[in-house]
Amino acid sequence: MVRHKYMWPIIFVSLVASSLFLSSDFFEMPYSHRQASEVLVGVDVAFDNVTEIRSIVDEIGPYTNLIIIGSTGITYNVTKLDEVCQYVVDKGLRFMIYMHPQDSPAGVSIQREWVTDAKTRWGESFVGLYAFDEPGGRQLDNSTYRVFNETATNFTDAANKFTDTLMNDFLKHAIKEIINRDLPLFTSDYALYWFDYKAGYDTVFAEFGWNYSRQLNIALCRGAASVLGKEWGVMITWTYTQPPYLESGKRLYYDLVFAYENGAKYILIFDTNDNYTHGTLREEHLAALKEFWEYIKDNPRTVSQVDERVAYVLPKDYGYGFRGPNDKIWGLWEADDLSLDISTDLGSLIEKYRRNLDIIYDDELGVNNLKYYSELVFWNGTRYLP
Repeated sequence: MVRHKYMWPIIFVSLVASSLFLSSDFFEMPYSHRQASEVLVGVDVAFDNVTEIRSIVDEIGPYTNLIIIGSTGITYNVTKLDEVCQYVVDKGLRFMIYMHPQDSPAGVSIQREWVTDAKTRWGESFVGLYAFDEPGGRQLDNSTYRVFNETATNFTDAANKFTDTLMNDFLKHAIKEIINRDLPLFTSDYALYWFDYKAGYDTVFAEFGWNYSRQLNIALCRGAASVLGKEWGVMITWTYTQPPYLESGKRLYYDLVFAYENGAKYILIFDTNDNYTHGTLREEHLAALKEFWEYIKDNPRTVSQVDERVAYVLPKDYGYGFRGPNDKIWGLWEADDLSLDISTDLGSLIEKYRRNLDIIYDDELGVNNLKYYSELVFWNGTRYLP
């Protein structure tokens, strides 16, 4: 068994608002050096090779503090899982484990028994469960493991089907029943972060991959986390579907710093080949990670406050993917006229506000939420100053 991480399709952009979709933030250095809450930095070792995992832990132990054990070849094998977890903890790192509830009911059954004792055994070193991968992206791209397969009558029906199915069939039924304790749920995604959180995730990692705007994905993920009272992070994943898979060491360093300066609590690198048998981190990537660790120590930050930011407000339940002019809405409908208008607006706002822009939805905008941001810019042109 392996980690079923869905790979993004390449979408070519030819649009006035193309700056929204294509990343221009690779080489933009940070502007702030401020005090931060704890940052968890590490690697998602998503391959089934205990010896190699031990080796990478030996290497990165001095300049990371978190490991995701991301292959079901490890997490569904109690002997391997015990060995790897203990090794990680002995090196002074924390860990979370990956599970895919629809991939192997037998594997999840094994994890039920294992998790029962793991929190007692490893305490705070056991951070939580990385449960299922990219639910929003899978839904948009009609992958094998998309959340719901039936049609929907409208956007609200689609949003309800997505959150209800993800919550009840994936998370509560398959996972929550094994952890009747305070053990958070994590995932990474490249779209629909808001709805991931509403389905029950405690933390979502916005994926940095291909050449899409990092700032756009941060605005979507951080905005959802801020309004819904959750935490967020960044997962730097593949740039290529073949070796070398990951971006260059120089670009990796800038992505790490970019995530840090935008306030991410979790900053992680996805590490595996296409067969999920070996890692892909090269010396240049390890050097970038080590340099980033030094950067954190030398450049403390403060996480920006919500009232320092502007929020762009999307229509309720508008599950558009924001990856290009032909992206889908909920994986069921083609982009519409509103997609172009919103994308054009966001392109301008990101250019204007950069790190001070969040993107949210209007379904949680009660009286208390209206006062969070310094300004709200609605999709229909309305502006609100609390």
